[in-house]
Amino acid sequence: MKTIAFFNNKGGVGKTTLVYHFSYMLAELGYRCLAVDLDPQANLTSMFLSDEKLADIYENENERPTILDAVKPLDRGIGDIKPATIHTITDKIGLLAGDLELSMFEDKLSENWGKCNDGDEAAFRIISSFYRAIDESGNRMNADYCVIDIGPNFGAINRATLIAVDYVVVPMAADLFSLQGLKNLGSRLDKWRKEWDKRKTENPDKDLKLPHSAIKPLGYVIMQHGIKESRPVKSYLKWANRIPRVFVEAVLKGSLLIDKTVDEDENCLSLLKHYHSLIPMAMESRKPIFLLKPSDGAIGAHLNAVRSAYIDFKILTEKIIDKINEHEN
Repeated sequence: MKTIAFFNNKGGVGKTTLVYHFSYMLAELGYRCLAVDLDPQANLTSMFLSDEKLADIYENENERPTILDAVKPLDRGIGDIKPATIHTITDKIGLLAGDLELSMFEDKLSENWGKCNDGDEAAFRIISSFYRAIDESGNRMNADYCVIDIGPNFGAINRATLIAVDYVVVPMAADLFSLQGLKNLGSRLDKWRKEWDKRKTENPDKDLKLPHSAIKPLGYVIMQHGIKESRPVKSYLKWANRIPRVFVEAVLKGSLLIDKTVDEDENCLSLLKHYHSLIPMAMESRKPIFLLKPSDGAIGAHLNAVRSAYIDFKILTEKIIDKINEHEN
């Protein structure tokens, strides 16, 4: 199973919607996908599950079947991780549901990060808890890919998640703050990778399965909000065309000899349209926009937009798979 996190510390760029659609397109292409919601806001979970299912999960005070339940024995100091509940979305998509109380586990992750330097076995079990819970769940459902949604911050939850992933995709808007977020992201990923590599050498239990901290950036996805005749408007391009250089220098730690536009940049995985009118329809039908049907209200121009969305997400998903295969080979 290959693990992909979608992350940017600049919020409001459509990250969760992208994860949701990417998961469904993986299934459309025949792959088994484990979707994991590690954002304490649990927006991905609310996109996947009906209101009735959400009530069943979160009104259960005794044993809430979320990712938090899998690590709760560690949080309480009474044991190790236990198998997480995998919620069946389709025959090819499983979900580890998020939890608002995940933020309470953040302090535990934060205080134990430093303790790993002292060879504290309990600390290693806590820091690796998400990784091991996800790994066990992926093996259980025989997943090809794990897709993880995390919040837009550099907190301890995201650190414990990102050291556990194989690849990172960066969803972006084309604006000043997204560019700044990209610079912050590059330096932080590099710092966490090096810190974890150093800590791993102090692990006292060689049988404990630990994250390998690959954290390889695959590229970025620009979420388009300004479209005119199928092309970004001028103000949008002003910021978009600065992204290729910032991504290479800040995230890949390389150099770009000649400036490129986003259309020319091999690191640009996709420029996605907004699909304004389809979003409410998709939310009402609880399905991705590219699977909407006339019975859902997608008729006329809407149906053409649905077909266009299918092609866009198929190309994006295949490009990500191809990039992963390149890295693996």
